Amino acid sequence: MHFYPQVIPIVDYSNLNDEALILLITRAQPKALQELYHRYHRLVFSLALNLVGDRAAAEEITLDVFLKVWHKVDTYRPERAKVSSWLTTIARHRAIDVLRQQRTRLNGHRVGWNDQLWHIPSTRHNPEEVTGLALRRERIHQAVAQLPPEQQEALALAFFSGYTHREIAEKLATPLGTIKTRLRLALQKLREILDDEKLD
Repeated sequence: MHFYPQVIPIVDYSNLNDEALILLITRAQPKALQELYHRYHRLVFSLALNLVGDRAAAEEITLDVFLKVWHKVDTYRPERAKVSSWLTTIARHRAIDVLRQQRTRLNGHRVGWNDQLWHIPSTRHNPEEVTGLALRRERIHQAVAQLPPEQQEALALAFFSGYTHREIAEKLATPLGTIKTRLRLALQKLREILDDEKLD
């Protein structure tokens, strides 16, 4: 009796239409997302750049659009729009959110992590790393979200705005010792959360 190895067909994703790629993404196929990114990241980036006027922010918006595709692919309705139109709609909404956050900062409101996480360095031009980077960034975001608001704020000011402990204390009208304690507890908690995730 002879046993023959199973032949697994090699899929050429570049030959699939957009709807077929979306179907494969619903089945958690990262190569389908990579192909979709390859096809449309320039379109999404151009739209974002026109809206926000900043290349770094536009690149981050582009990354976020494809992260949303990965997580929210079930929300796509082919009878309502082409895939390209769906992507540009997501990009437009995200760009508006970014502009709103920028206005908030300019108005002197408190700095937060939701907008500051946009500036984490990324390998934006490598489609194969888009998904992994986006998921890592999301895990950090989720970990930070578990911290008390005052610890989130102190961390954002220290790590993204470059404030010293004393400057943070002055900006928030809070005793220096309290600020140091907030930062220490926040970093401690983040390490615990992220270390627990590695063990899962």
